[in-house]
Amino acid sequence: MYAVVKTGGKQYKVTKGEVIKVEKLMADVGSEIDLDQVLMVIDGDNVQIGTPLIENAVVKAKVLEHGKDKKVIVFKKKRRKGYKKKRGHRQHFTTLEIQDVTI
Repeated sequence: MYAVVKTGGKQYKVTKGEVIKVEKLMADVGSEIDLDQVLMVIDGDNVQIGTPLIENAVVKAKVLEHGKDKKVIVFKKKRRKGYKKKRGHRQHFTTLEIQDVTI
């Protein structure tokens, strides 16, 4: 059984026991959260697709940690103009462990 959930503007395919990294969520480490924006649930031959969301479907997850990803370098340059900019960005993330998928 797996589900497709939406969080942080992205979609994730999740199963029970899986660990995923998502955009930073405002939740304490060790707390349990409910991801209620479930787009699709597949259980064997039983497929439920939301329009756009499935009513009463919830994915329960436990917050394992918060952190920052590796630095991404953004470099802009215009040739022969003496223009260049170098910027870096480290995205914040939250690591979740999927506890249960309920319909």
